[in-house]
Amino acid sequence: MRPLSIPHYINTYLNGENFTIDKLPVVNAAYQKLLKGEPEVSIVMPAYNEEATIAPTLASLCNNITNRSVEIIVVNNNSKDNTENLVKACGVTCILETTQGITPARNAGLAKAKGKYILNADADTIYPKDWIEEMIKPLADNDDVAITYGRFSFIPVGSTGRFTYFFYEHFSDLSKLYNKHFKAEAVNVYGFNSGFRREQGLQVDGFNHPPGTNEDGYLALKLNKKGFGKLFRVTSPKAIVWTTDRRIQIDGGMSKGLVIRIKRLFNIK
Repeated sequence: MRPLSIPHYINTYLNGENFTIDKLPVVNAAYQKLLKGEPEVSIVMPAYNEEATIAPTLASLCNNITNRSVEIIVVNNNSKDNTENLVKACGVTCILETTQGITPARNAGLAKAKGKYILNADADTIYPKDWIEEMIKPLADNDDVAITYGRFSFIPVGSTGRFTYFFYEHFSDLSKLYNKHFKAEAVNVYGFNSGFRREQGLQVDGFNHPPGTNEDGYLALKLNKKGFGKLFRVTSPKAIVWTTDRRIQIDGGMSKGLVIRIKRLFNIK
């Protein structure tokens, strides 16, 4: 069952006053507990002018519960704001990628990562405390899984309310089932909520992809075609991530965004 409202523990990350730079030593301390020596998991997060959201995002990741050693790498993709200073105040590694774009940024993070497993994250998303473990466990337990991907819910920043998104997200679940059985499951994979093995990702040339495709879905397709295993959808409610609806707002709002997604689903021009 999907959440009708934003859970209380997610709401605690949505108050920006709790994550001003003077309050980030608490996040730094949490990160030091998460990074227990040589990392088993590397979380890679591209960032371009994300000062409004990146500190709460990092706090949510640093407060994850896992026995695995986890490093976080933020790839500063030419931010002009205070993004880098906030990341460093959290104690998190921040590298610079001067070639603009999500693909070079994700590839730079992949090249820097030390972990056996890579988790892809975005700087405008809140991650529940069990997200790392839920996303890594299928990879660790099953050699026939090449990549994991999860579910997400929307944090409204525009005029659309959470109640409307509750129904939209159920439509999204149905569309993913349609993609899996009638199109290509790889299109269900999003870069802010997926995971794979680092060495396998490097063997398929990382996130590089042909024009007209997306870096995240195409990586999943390459891993599968290379014979590294199947795509695994993580359905546990404990792994639902919360992301802003800015992509829908960019599409022109809920109504226009829904039309765009229906056309995309059924290949309507």
